[in-house]
Amino acid sequence: MTDMRPSGRKLDELREISIETGVTKHAEGSCLIRCGDTHVLCTASVDERVPPFLKNSGLGWVTAEYGMLPRSTSSRMRREATAGKQGGRTVEIQRLIGRSLRAGVDRVALGERQIVVDCDVIQADGGTRCAAITGGWVALRIAINKLMQAGQIASDPLGDPVAAVSCGIFAGQAVLDLDYPEDSEAGVDGNFVMTGDRLIEVQMSAEGSTFSRDQMDQLMALAEKGVTALSAAQREAAG
Repeated sequence: MTDMRPSGRKLDELREISIETGVTKHAEGSCLIRCGDTHVLCTASVDERVPPFLKNSGLGWVTAEYGMLPRSTSSRMRREATAGKQGGRTVEIQRLIGRSLRAGVDRVALGERQIVVDCDVIQADGGTRCAAITGGWVALRIAINKLMQAGQIASDPLGDPVAAVSCGIFAGQAVLDLDYPEDSEAGVDGNFVMTGDRLIEVQMSAEGSTFSRDQMDQLMALAEKGVTALSAAQREAAG
């Protein structure tokens, strides 16, 4: 079935994905990820210091910050800086990005340094947190490649790519990679973060209707298919 999706995509079809690397001059790692009409700029910055709670621990740290530009959506939103604080959604998403990326890092091999991954949404059409995680890993991979080439890291602290994709129940069917028209109408919405065939985090909730174990399994199968394709795109982009 394709006619029930506003985009005309098949139930198990991702939006068109592109990952352009080296898009900023100064960051150790950077990319612009496009998932359909959702575009996110991701940069990775290396800091040879760690947060105070990790000083002299021998462990590295990866963290993230997330934000949406004022006209990334259909109407202008106010910059959070002008409001004097981050909104709850922003805090939740950047914590998710940080947790997700750290799960794929050997912090001993990284050494006592911090890498900050900044994810700025240029244009939003659903799935911004998933795009940020997927693009954020590419920026992180590029930054770590530079550290290894410079001899600052002896062994690679990264394993399989960390990628994320949304799945949901839309018009009674399990679908992969929700765009905004689907996300806003979905009866069930889930975000799946994975590395290889291993789960890192699943955020899943009913949005007006309950769901069965069978439907949850259908969404999980779609997520695995989507993450496999995203991981291949990440590897190709990062080199």
